[in-house]
Amino acid sequence: MYASASARIWVTGASTGIGAALVKTLIARGARVAVTARRRDLLEQIARDHGGPDGSRVLVVPADVTDHDAVVAAARQIEAAWGGIDLAIFNAGGVIEGDFIATMTLNYFSVVYGIEAVLNGMLARGRGHIAAVASLAGYRPGPVATEYGASKAAVIFLMDGLRFTLEPRGVRVTVINPGFVRTPLTDRHTFHMPFLVEVDDAAERIVRGLERGKKEIHFPAPMSWGAKLLRVLPYPVYARLIRTLQPTPAKAEPPR
Repeated sequence: MYASASARIWVTGASTGIGAALVKTLIARGARVAVTARRRDLLEQIARDHGGPDGSRVLVVPADVTDHDAVVAAARQIEAAWGGIDLAIFNAGGVIEGDFIATMTLNYFSVVYGIEAVLNGMLARGRGHIAAVASLAGYRPGPVATEYGASKAAVIFLMDGLRFTLEPRGVRVTVINPGFVRTPLTDRHTFHMPFLVEVDDAAERIVRGLERGKKEIHFPAPMSWGAKLLRVLPYPVYARLIRTLQPTPAKAEPPR
């Protein structure tokens, strides 16, 4: 589906990091990609680099994804230009230091706004695909990055819940849970990041998973399967293990 010039894909958080790498990977497969982020200059550079000779492969749609009306307007602009959206990848995310509400708005409500903006069109056509980038940090809480982990846990719960009602109506739902990926966000980290994945590798893994219709895309395997194992431990056992591994909270930031 996505290795076709007819595929119409919307990527948010597209100016840097995983989003920018996704754009490059999707276009290499033949898709058209609408790119959304706040920085018009970075989006226009992506269009110049990857939009093809006539620029038609990339549609620049700047918007603040924390603004509900701006997200809806962006979706309407894409639909007006291309007649619909086949795949929406809600990728925007990060950490707003010390601001739980702002972090939750960026990481969770931006996904809610995006789903609201594209869903009616997909349901009317009886087909579509919605994907959202969460994080392995959303699997289970730890002593650091509580606001980030909570927002990503909410995304995981949302996508897993929507799947029950949307897939019978033709709309596929995928949640994407990366571990540590080398991006401008993780470049700020000063601590060891196990199994760090390069951003182009992360984008390739995500696109392959989407093409295969996976319900969850999680990587790297040693970290993600370890995190899945920790999810099934009884909480007292899990908490004791985490306290043993990290007895005192440290200033740190999460995967993504």
